Order: sequence, then C-alpha cells, then structure tokens
Amino acid sequence: MPQPQWDVLLVGSGPSGAQAAETLVGSGASVALLDVGSRDTTYEPLVPEGDFTSLRESDPRQHRYFLGDHFEGIPWDSVRTGAQLTPSRKVIQRHVEHLAPWRSESFFPLRSLAYGGLGVGWGAGCYAYSPDELKSIGLCPDEFRDAYQVISDRIGISVGEDDLREHVLEAIENTQPAVGIDNSGERILNAYARKREALNRDGIYVGRPSAAILTQNLGNRKKTAYDDMDFYANRGGSVYRPDLTFDALQEEKNFSYLPSTLVLAFRECGGHVEVDARNSESGERQTFSARRLVLAAGALGTGAIVMRSFPAIQRLPILCNPYTYVPCLHLPMLGKPLSREKTSLVQVMMVYRPPHAPEDLVTVSLYTYRSLLLYRLVREAPVNFADGRRLLHFLQSAFVVAGVHHRDVSTENKFFRLEPDPSTFTGDRLVAEYALTDGEQRRIHQREKVVRRALRALRAYPIKRVDPGPGSSIHYAGTLPVEEDGVAAGTTMPSGKLHGSEFVYVADGSCFRALPAKGITLTLMANGHRVAGNVLATL
Repeated sequence: MPQPQWDVLLVGSGPSGAQAAETLVGSGASVALLDVGSRDTTYEPLVPEGDFTSLRESDPRQHRYFLGDHFEGIPWDSVRTGAQLTPSRKVIQRHVEHLAPWRSESFFPLRSLAYGGLGVGWGAGCYAYSPDELKSIGLCPDEFRDAYQVISDRIGISVGEDDLREHVLEAIENTQPAVGIDNSGERILNAYARKREALNRDGIYVGRPSAAILTQNLGNRKKTAYDDMDFYANRGGSVYRPDLTFDALQEEKNFSYLPSTLVLAFRECGGHVEVDARNSESGERQTFSARRLVLAAGALGTGAIVMRSFPAIQRLPILCNPYTYVPCLHLPMLGKPLSREKTSLVQVMMVYRPPHAPEDLVTVSLYTYRSLLLYRLVREAPVNFADGRRLLHFLQSAFVVAGVHHRDVSTENKFFRLEPDPSTFTGDRLVAEYALTDGEQRRIHQREKVVRRALRALRAYPIKRVDPGPGSSIHYAGTLPVEEDGVAAGTTMPSGKLHGSEFVYVADGSCFRALPAKGITLTLMANGHRVAGNVLATL
C-alpha cells in the first residue's frame, strides 16, 4: 500500500481553514491545501493610492474598479444575497454556478470557491460567543477562551472600551485601540450617551465596532489608512483576510498549495484517507492521500463532501441567521458631509439583549453610505431615476443602514440534500429548503420593533424594512452538528472528528448545534485552530 503524501489534507481556504493551516504548519505537520482558489487579478490591482473622495474627483479610470469593465458591479436583479458585491469582490461567486450547482426556491446562500473563501468579503466584525452560547452550540467554553485569544493575537482586533465590549468581546486581552468612526457614527454615540439609562433598561447597548481592522501596525501588515476604499482593495492588509495567512504559509517548506482542485468525496483506506477530486479547469480526475483529512469548506461545501462519501445520508440540516436591513435617515447629518477619512465598514454596533431572554440577543451593525455609490440607492428609490439621483445626492450623507441579525436553531423545515444530475460538473446538485416557523417569525418581528424604537431614539429614523430572503446573512452552520460518541455518520464529535470515520475532522461551522446572532467568523477561526490542535494530538 502506498504511503500517504502528507500528514494532513486540508479542504477550504476560508477563515476556518486559514487558522487550522497556521496551527498545523506551525507545529511541523506537512499540510496540503486543496482549493479551487479563484482570484481577482483584474480590479484590485487597478486601484491607485488615494482616498475615495480624491479618486472620485481625479481618476479618469475609476469606472473600471467602481463599476467593472463589463458593468458587472451593477446589480440588475432585485435585492438578493450578494447584490452589493463590488467588481473586485465578484470573485467570491466566480465558477460557483458551474462547479457547485444549487437549486432552491426558499434558500439563497452566497457560496464561494475563491482563494480565501467567503472571507474575501467578510465585514471584519469580531464577536466572541459567551460561555452559555458556546454550550448551546455544543462546544466547550474553556477550549474557546484560549482559542479566541490565539486568533486575536494572530489577526489583530480593534475594540472600544465601552458598553458594547462586555457583550461581544469581554474575555479577550491585548486588543488594539478602537477603529475611528465617522462624524455620523460619533453623533449616534453621543445620542446614546444622552439616553443610555433608558436604552439600557430596554436591553439596548451601543458602542464602537469590534473588528479585525488594524489601528496599529502588526508584523508586515499596516494600520488602516481610513481611505474609505475597503470594498475595493485591502491596502497594506489592514483588514484581516484569510489569503494573508495562506500567502505567508506558502513560504513554508511543509505547506503545499494545490489550486484548481475541487474535492468531491473521501474514503478511508487502512491507516490513511484518500480524497477524490477533479481539476476545476481540465476536469481531470485526481486522488490525494494523507494521514488525516480536515474539512473546512464551509457548512454547505463540507456537508456536500460528507454526503457523497456516505451515500446513506439522505439530507443534512442547515442553520443561517435570519437577516434584514433597515435604511434610516440620520437627521443630524442632513446637509452635512461625511468625514473624508473613514473606513467603509461598520461604524457603530448595537446589541439588543431582551430582559426576559438575555442570552437570545439580537445584533445590529450600523453603516453609513458613500463608497458603494449612489446608483445602488437610486434603483431602490420610489421615484424615477433622474429625480431619485438628485434627491439622494442631498440625502446620501444622512443615510444609515442597520443590518439586523437574529439567532437560528435547527428545525425540520431547514435542510439540504444531494440530487443526482449527470449534466453537472460534480454529477449532482444541492437542493435546499428553509422556512421559519410562525413562532420564529413572531419573535423576529417583536424584537425588530424594539430595534427600530432604539434607532429612533438615536435619531436614525427607519424608512423601511428590507428582507433579502433566507441565506442573505452569509452566516451558515449546523450541517454536521456535534453529538456525543456512538452516533452515526452525519454528526461530529466534540473534538471535531466526523462520526463514522477514523481520520476525518471538521474544522468549520458545520458542527454548531445552534447559531447565535453575533457574527460567526471569529468563532469559525477559533474552531479551526482548536480542531487542528486535536488533529495534531493524534499524529
């Protein structure tokens, strides 16, 4: 029997995979990353130095990176998942329809085969789950306390010392100073300070964002330049993205990057694992072997690989934070320009912790609007284009968009399965169903009433509620939930090992039994590091 080629095969280059890889490679294991790895080599390199306002005023080629050579940055369809992607971020969706076909009338996820996965477009929000939240998803709080700190030290997290911190990032130390916010965000925080006592009684807490944005240099990465170009480029690596980790790992002798590789399934042979894949460009069949396999292809990608490997699994559950957004008019900003120096990312965070259910919180991210350009607003205006452009030109600086995330739990109405389809690249397609129960919908609407009332208290007046549909939060988990030992395939052990296997581990959010409302990405990275440590203990 041939010897395995590596100690560990890792599938997926997203946030979980990046941190698992750094832990494995740093401990001396030989690791190969199997990844399709689509990259943007066209638009981000075009972005010159300068802040957004300066480039809008002076660069004759700005249409290329703001709109795209073929105007692919302009969304023509109705509001849907991924509609706000800029040309450089469109790489997130490249080849997905061809290589990972999907069919559903009720669930519309954003999936990625990019180098860096969905982390290419991550909003950088960093939130640690509380001990009770970790227990609810089936994982050990003590393990995650240490893992959160490791990730924070690696990526750099900026956070304020205010009312919000204890609700989102309490236990993490050695953080960087809070990222600066614009004049609209400062006015919102000032309004909160005036009404803090009343808002706290209602369970509302507001503060500066906790984010993977550098406010101090870290290694080779540079602190943010506040150029408001974060949707188009990541100059100096000021915002953490998974590709930064993999770029550095490719300098290590015990790490191999194998792009254009779409993993289909695996099988265990004696004392190792063999992985079946296809080259995404040539279609050639490929086989790789290693002592251990770590799956970090995202909840949907990992679930599909497991179902192909265990044909007896007919379907798997899916979790996704219910998400809506609320465009608001921030009246104190009418007629006032936004700060020239700012980031494009979240300016202010709000948490609603219901007094009768304090662990079942709601998170709200407040964004101001400029660098995504007016045309995205005009198409939503209830007037003709010409009048809408003039109106929104004057209102733009007063726009605040509140993105609202709710907790999700598994039900019989949230699942996906594989359907044979010989016409596709993989020979099948994923089919999904997702529906909230009446009770879940009532809970969401009740809590959003409190959120809208709080926004009015902050003088950000809601205009309407927009529901982009199930899947739009881009937070996916729960396809292989944690269960105790002895359970059949389709679940994972607390260590990350896949039930029904000897050498296969799951390092992404597939193992979560529930999905808290806080952003998932920091916990995904912490889980990747934790599971990698468990894999190392078996080698």
